[in-house]
Amino acid sequence: MPNHNYNSRPLSNQINTMSTKNIPNQTQGYRKFSLPKKLAFLSLILLGSTATVGCNALNSQVPGSSNAIKSEPANATQISALPANILPSQDSNFVTKVVQEVGPAVVRIDSSRTVKTQQPDVLEDPFFRRFFGPDSPSQQGNRVERGSGSGFVFGSDGRILTNAHVVDGADTVTVKLKDGREFVGKVLGVDTVTDVAVVKIEANNLPVVSLGKSEELQPGEWAVAIGNPLGLDNTVTVGIISATGRSSADVGVPDKRVSFIQTDAAINPGNSGGPLLNQRGQVIGMNTAIIQGAQGLGFAIPIDRAQQIADQLVTTGKAEHPYLGVRMLSITPQVKAEFNKNPNTKLRLTEDKGVLVLGVAKNSPASKAGVRVADVIKKINGSEVSDAGSVQQIVEKSTVGADMQLELSRSGQPVTVSVKAGAFPADQKQQ
Repeated sequence: MPNHNYNSRPLSNQINTMSTKNIPNQTQGYRKFSLPKKLAFLSLILLGSTATVGCNALNSQVPGSSNAIKSEPANATQISALPANILPSQDSNFVTKVVQEVGPAVVRIDSSRTVKTQQPDVLEDPFFRRFFGPDSPSQQGNRVERGSGSGFVFGSDGRILTNAHVVDGADTVTVKLKDGREFVGKVLGVDTVTDVAVVKIEANNLPVVSLGKSEELQPGEWAVAIGNPLGLDNTVTVGIISATGRSSADVGVPDKRVSFIQTDAAINPGNSGGPLLNQRGQVIGMNTAIIQGAQGLGFAIPIDRAQQIADQLVTTGKAEHPYLGVRMLSITPQVKAEFNKNPNTKLRLTEDKGVLVLGVAKNSPASKAGVRVADVIKKINGSEVSDAGSVQQIVEKSTVGADMQLELSRSGQPVTVSVKAGAFPADQKQQ
């Protein structure tokens, strides 16, 4: 059912490793998201891989290109409106300047992990093994899985930001700089809930990126992506910010707690962890996912969120996430009609808007506070909520232990409960 969240605790993990992960010595490491019904014909891929997928063509003109310079005088007004430090000349454009400034701080990350394999028990029986002959599956052993992605240096002492799925579970991590130097990387922390990780290399005086403010982004702004897609290092693409605030439910990853930036800048497997930049060369997001088979649908983690998580990983090696422990669904006329037609419940939905509670986790903060299935969340701390994504965002911006006032509608009657936000249990990330 579309748009349902487990408010920080999904009932089931909807991220599955791609089938190529099981092929030894293949460059891969990306993942596939299970999408809601409205996007059932697509598959969302995390981008830490070099498998071949389609890419979208860039049709927009870039200020400073020959086409832009030859344009009509009306367009000159648009060019002159750009900040003075990025005004184009005949010899360069703002994209070139961005790449020259930021390119040296973008890295390639190669990882490998050893996976133990074991033959089925039935093949231990000599009676069955003789039927396979020389083609009998090998006995228990190990195979090595390899993946590749991108990252960027945000600390001159060697701290690098990348996606969790690029390095999670890796035995070895190798970081390659644009100047050709290679270092062994140490994973300081991984947060699979937001898909953020921090890697450290032993190096000093490294080129670093400048971080921007993703909260200030507006659709239509320029976006530049730098990374290592499909094994092609130091690749640059350009587009615009297509949308902001895409909830994890919108994107089809309800177990992720991120409001994504959407961009049409071409990104592909291998771009995972690379920077998404504004026209001033500031990092505004970290590229993380695309929808396979679609064009112009790329997603990035806002840098404000990524930096917040990175600070926790550097300090403590882990990230804490406040949660309530409810599974939710945004109320629409269709949802209301389907709910009231359900013959398996005597409950009736009377609200036309709000967030319907579909489930309450056992021993969760919401359960202890008395939240019930079929309650409708109307407000949190006095702020009206209209969809499940907004509830998740409010909770995520709070802190573990914070008191939250939930104004509910229960069978048409107003009810207020106080919920103390708990820490998202690590063992529930795989449920």
